[in-house]
Amino acid sequence: MNLESKLEALLFFKCEPMTKKKAETALECTREELENALISLTKTLAGTDASTNVGTDEDTTSTNRGLCIISNGDEIEMRTAPEMSDFIMKMTKEELARDLGRAGLETLTIILYKHPIKRSEIDYIRGVNSSFILRNLLIRGLIERLTEREDILGQGRGFLYKPTIDLLAHLGVSKIEDLPEYATVKAEFDNFATEEERAETKEKSENNES
Repeated sequence: MNLESKLEALLFFKCEPMTKKKAETALECTREELENALISLTKTLAGTDASTNVGTDEDTTSTNRGLCIISNGDEIEMRTAPEMSDFIMKMTKEELARDLGRAGLETLTIILYKHPIKRSEIDYIRGVNSSFILRNLLIRGLIERLTEREDILGQGRGFLYKPTIDLLAHLGVSKIEDLPEYATVKAEFDNFATEEERAETKEKSENNES
């Protein structure tokens, strides 16, 4: 599988902006190789060999496909193409008119009782990928996404999710601690997070020894 295909799969899987540095690490490639793969993938999605402006701020490329690459400074993301906006708006309205469903309520409960929280933590607690559900909740305005605290190099390390004030108002609570059995449920979720950290530490240790 070539680098372009791997990049396409990576951006589709992440379902959120990621820095080029993180993409390089995940794909085990150089910045030059990544930039070439970005250009190639953008052309593929556009269905054209015309030159593009990948890498410029807020850059989007006209496309003959349903997806496109959006670049904002050092961040890249795969999103639906601008030409699909009317279709996506129609689908969004239909989605918002539907009930959240079990998966949505499950994810929302996790965010309510344990926030701010990373997607990886939510996935670990639920045991499945939560990307689509999170996007649904974001669209509905029930949760918001924050950039995780920057590291010592000034690089954002990911995204965190938290409930919105509108959600608390909808639930009829003035503060998060007013949720039913808040302390007990939060403690259970915190235990899950501790188990995840232990598993990650063990995996890193085993990898270093091998």
